[in-house]
Amino acid sequence: MNKEIKMRQGLKARVANMDSTKLYNSYDVIGDIAVIKTPSNDVENAKKAAEAIIKIYHNRVKAVFMQTSAVHGSFRVRHLEFLSGENRTITIYKEHGCFFKVDVECCYISPRLLFEHKRIPALVAQGEVIVNMFSGVGCFSILMAKIPNTKVYSIDVNPAAYEFMRENVRLNNVSGSVVPLLGDSKEVVISQLCGIADRVLMPLPELALEYLPYAILALKRSGGCIHYFDFQHATKCEDPIEKSCQKIVKCLDTLGVTYHIDFSRVIRSIGPFWYQTVLDISVSGLK
Repeated sequence: MNKEIKMRQGLKARVANMDSTKLYNSYDVIGDIAVIKTPSNDVENAKKAAEAIIKIYHNRVKAVFMQTSAVHGSFRVRHLEFLSGENRTITIYKEHGCFFKVDVECCYISPRLLFEHKRIPALVAQGEVIVNMFSGVGCFSILMAKIPNTKVYSIDVNPAAYEFMRENVRLNNVSGSVVPLLGDSKEVVISQLCGIADRVLMPLPELALEYLPYAILALKRSGGCIHYFDFQHATKCEDPIEKSCQKIVKCLDTLGVTYHIDFSRVIRSIGPFWYQTVLDISVSGLK
C-alpha cells in the first residue's frame, strides 16, 4: 500500500470523531508543510488534525496551516491560517527528482498534479520548443527541461512565483533550457513568442479558454500540441470530459484550425459535481 495512503488512514483513525468533515483526507503535504482544507473553516477540529498530522508524519511535516479561502485571482493565491509547528510558509518541495522552493501562501503549487507532472514531460521529444503560459514556480517547465535540447519559455504574471521560478531554475541546473518570463502570457506571446512552439501548456483552468487563441498563436505554423486544463461542472448523468471537449470545440472551430483531441482524462474531483480535466489537442492547418 502507498505510504501516503497509510498515513492518511492513520490520521483518520486518530480523528475518527471528525469523520463527517473528512479532515483526514482534505489536506496536502508540500515539502515539510501541510495545508488543511475544512468545511466552514472549522479551526478547533483543524488544530486537532494539525497536531495529529505532525505526529503521524514525524519529522517530515514541520508546519501545518488551514486554507481559509479558495485559490483566487490571476496570481492564484490563497489565505492561510497557522495551526501548529513552525510558523513559516516557505519550503522545498521534491517531485520526480527535482526540487522546488515555494511560498505556499503567495505562489500556486499542487501535489495533486503529480501524475500530470510525470505524464506530460514523458511526451516531450528531444529538441522541442515549449511555451508554458501559466508556469507558477516552474514545476512543469523544469521537469520538461530535463529532456535533452529542449527550450522552455516559462511565463507567469505573479512576481513572487516568477522569483521562485528563477531560483528553481538555478537549483535544478536548467538555466540553459528554461527562460523565465514575467508578465501576462497574452502579451508575452504577442510580443515575443509567436510561431515558435512545438508544445504549449495551459495549466490554469480559470483562464484557459480565454487564452486558447494565444496558445495557438504561439505554435509553429506547422502545428503542435496544446495541453488544455479545465474546470468542468457535470451532474451524475453528464460526462465532464465530453463537456470540456464541447467547450473548446466551439472556440477552435471559430478560429478555423484543424485539430484533434488525442487524449483526455479527469485529473480529480474538486467539489460536488466539479472536476478538473485535461485535454491534449493536436493542432494543424495554421496560417
